[in-house]
Amino acid sequence: MKFKKQLCVAASKNVVMLVLSLILGALLCFACGGGLNNETSDTSESNSSSGSKHASLKGEVRIDGSSTVFPISEAVAEEFSKVSKVRVNVAFSGTGGGFEKFCRGETQISDASRPMKEKEVKACAEEGINDVVELQVAIDALTVMINPENLWARCMTVNELNYAFRAGGAKKWSDIRSDWPDKDIVTFYPGVDSGTFDYFNEAIIKKEKEKEHMHRADGTPSEDDNVLTLGIASDPYSIGYFGFAYYVGAGGELTAVHIDDGNGCIEPTFENAFNGVYTPLSRPLFIYTRASILKDNPAVYGFLEYYFDNLDELVPDVGYITMPEGQTAIMVSRLTNGIVTHGSGQ
Repeated sequence: MKFKKQLCVAASKNVVMLVLSLILGALLCFACGGGLNNETSDTSESNSSSGSKHASLKGEVRIDGSSTVFPISEAVAEEFSKVSKVRVNVAFSGTGGGFEKFCRGETQISDASRPMKEKEVKACAEEGINDVVELQVAIDALTVMINPENLWARCMTVNELNYAFRAGGAKKWSDIRSDWPDKDIVTFYPGVDSGTFDYFNEAIIKKEKEKEHMHRADGTPSEDDNVLTLGIASDPYSIGYFGFAYYVGAGGELTAVHIDDGNGCIEPTFENAFNGVYTPLSRPLFIYTRASILKDNPAVYGFLEYYFDNLDELVPDVGYITMPEGQTAIMVSRLTNGIVTHGSGQ
């Protein structure tokens, strides 16, 4: 009996201790739980707040145009998909091809590596599009590239580039400088629908001694800059050009030619393009839309608003140069107010 009594007493004590433990545990869980819930709530609220600006947006945004600007628009589209329900389709058919689609109303945004031409403004007007808005998004250091095995053409003058790429110009490297190899120049360059082709043509080919020249038509043209990268990397006697971001993306597969525009050999870099000393191949990069679209299509406006909110981060990430703050502010004002830059705006 005495053993049973002790057992009962021990059991009672155990029960009491168990109950006390459960109560204490519940209190602790309540306190901790309350704290965790509050922290989770704050975090959720913070995340919701950061994405709430565009979280309710739906629809589709169609973009086409420059392969040079493509990496920027693609990066923005990828990030925008994380904070909205808008589906953004980004393609590249070249600046000229992109403007053709834009003027037919097939896209709401057109990427461009050069300004819109007067004939393109007229083509849009013929389709009733008179409210084009031009927005600069970055600066590019258009880069001339050679194969890493090329040790002789690490710096070229503007006139030498002209001679290398113009129709009727140099056939062999030794035609440019007599001590360079007696080997055929193998050229790679963007296709004729490319804004990069147009820009290079104006800045280099037509510039020499104020004479009118044509860009050479042999070699390998392509709207896909990755094709150009592979081509230059595969031939020691090759030379080509395209946007700075693709040069950065190629890593050590290609060598950038330093350009001498009369002030010595200048390397294509972020700093030299930003400061304007990399001439004549530093250039603005654009996107185009319409004032009426900005007014009537919340998905497009929200996407472009997000575009400019994140330019300083995403532009360097893909290999281009950010604009000065003052220039960015002008573009944001154009976007916010739907300021027409090409057309009547009516």
